[in-house]
Amino acid sequence: MNWRKIIYVILLVSLTAVKALPRSYRDTEEKNSIGQRFSQLQENNFKAIAMIMFAQYVQGGTFGRAVKMAEDVTDLAKRCAAAAGDNPDCLKPLDKIFLDTICQEENLPRFTDCCAKKDPERNDCFLSLKNSSRGFISPFERPNAEAACKNHSQHQHSLTGYFLYEVSRRHPFLYAPTILSVAIRYDDMMKNCCGGAEDPTHNLEECFRRQAPKVVKPVKEDGLRQEHTCGILKKFGERTLKALKLAQISQKFPKADFVTVNKLVMDIANMHKDCCRGDMLDCMHDREEILHYVCTNQDILSSKIKKCCEQPLLQRSECIVNAENDDKPADLSPHVREFIEDKGICDRFAQEKDTHLARFLYEYSRRHPEFSAQMLLRIGKGYEDLLQECCKTGAPDDCRSRGEEELKKHIYETESVMKTSCDIYKEKGDYYFQNELLMSFTKKMPQLTSAELIKFTKQMTTIGSKCCRLSQDKLLPCAEENLDLVLGEICRRHLTDPVNPGVCQCCSSSYALRRPCMGKLEIDENYVPLSLTPGLFTFHEDLCTTEEEKLQHKKQEMLINLIKYKPQITQEQLASVTAAFTAMREQCCKEERREACFVKEGPELIKRSEKMLSA
Repeated sequence: MNWRKIIYVILLVSLTAVKALPRSYRDTEEKNSIGQRFSQLQENNFKAIAMIMFAQYVQGGTFGRAVKMAEDVTDLAKRCAAAAGDNPDCLKPLDKIFLDTICQEENLPRFTDCCAKKDPERNDCFLSLKNSSRGFISPFERPNAEAACKNHSQHQHSLTGYFLYEVSRRHPFLYAPTILSVAIRYDDMMKNCCGGAEDPTHNLEECFRRQAPKVVKPVKEDGLRQEHTCGILKKFGERTLKALKLAQISQKFPKADFVTVNKLVMDIANMHKDCCRGDMLDCMHDREEILHYVCTNQDILSSKIKKCCEQPLLQRSECIVNAENDDKPADLSPHVREFIEDKGICDRFAQEKDTHLARFLYEYSRRHPEFSAQMLLRIGKGYEDLLQECCKTGAPDDCRSRGEEELKKHIYETESVMKTSCDIYKEKGDYYFQNELLMSFTKKMPQLTSAELIKFTKQMTTIGSKCCRLSQDKLLPCAEENLDLVLGEICRRHLTDPVNPGVCQCCSSSYALRRPCMGKLEIDENYVPLSLTPGLFTFHEDLCTTEEEKLQHKKQEMLINLIKYKPQITQEQLASVTAAFTAMREQCCKEERREACFVKEGPELIKRSEKMLSA
């Protein structure tokens, strides 16, 4: 199977042809049969997408099994395209055909329970087994550069296909065209680096080290965003997802009217429903249809996306998402007082609640590109609560006017939190800012492992370095929307292995309030502190390393254990213990027999620290 050819061909499938596909087999099942899909995509393209889908569903399966299942489904599709009426299987929905193929395979005990269920519960069961957590599948082993180039020269096509399979099974929620584009980048990297292998001045290892991040970056970023969106849809429902997209689209396209924005919101929500179900073919079609609509209606949407719409289809989506918000209409009034002052507000709220709230969110969002989408949802929720209270019989006449004061208070509080965080970041820098976060989040979530706490707080520190340098009008959207991704990851971790009741409350009650809720969490009072066992704090000569990053990592692990041992530790106690540790480390690292020094001084430090902590 020539994977390079397959991948290039699928990326060049014309948009005009894709538009001929019906939106969903649930709407027009007969026209959207497997045979019709096969005829549209052609054999190699159909097979490539099938291979990705099987690798994403059967993550523990071998490359050979994924290829075999892809070929089996492709053979059926080919027969159906030739004579659909001869085989009842040709009329089955696409997801049923794919799942039937998996369930007919032998030696897949992990899926026995799912295969016993009926559709659509069977598909939901399969989706629930998709696991994107690190470590579920062993990480890529970095091969010797020379061996990798030799393998590439001898098995180029199968090697690209194997890479496609490995990426797919490690990222079971990732959008198929992203995986296909990554496979092309991988193949280009192999050609670029291995092409100059005979040049004595060419450093193979350095070439791979320089180009590999460009290959994996879209995998990490797109995978996280897609999983995040699916998490919102699953936990908080379609209404919340539509509200989020309404705020984001209204900010990006402030000149578009409400009907146009609402149409995009509905289409994008439907796309995410298909993508999150794992229906890869409908997912791809939905996205391309939306891109076509946006790019053919630039005149009523935005003046900032012209260059995006000139790019190839794969790059177009990312470009539009990252494009600047369009300029607000010149005649757009700064306020939305009509939503407070009009006498007929309560009648409209009673008669068409969701439409009225959506119009408020649309009007408010298009006026405030400097707010995060999450903050806009909180403002929308505040407006809903205000009307529910003030539209009751007997409510005081000035009831609705109080909403403006509440709004100003919330805006001030949110901006103050972000400003304070950025002030701390600018004062302390990456390492010490992360330590502040580690102290806070270890107290809030001591059940997380050291590796998890370091990972999450590192991500938050990166957000600080990225967003705190921006102007005030860009700070909130950057900070809160990126922080929302990290909190979403924490909440998905909680779903798989519950952390504590406080985290449960924040992750479950309200999407818009998730960030303020997490911020207000304090020490988990139900947590049983770690016992002071001999292995809790160990000191060895590797603390004398000159590699600053390794030393900082070791010190952060100790800081986490210290807080898990003494959650109520004060800043003064921490400063005393830290000073004692630093003195011991400096002393032992000067000694000729470093390890012996740490063996002797380590227990003494622990004894002194116990006294400091109990004072």
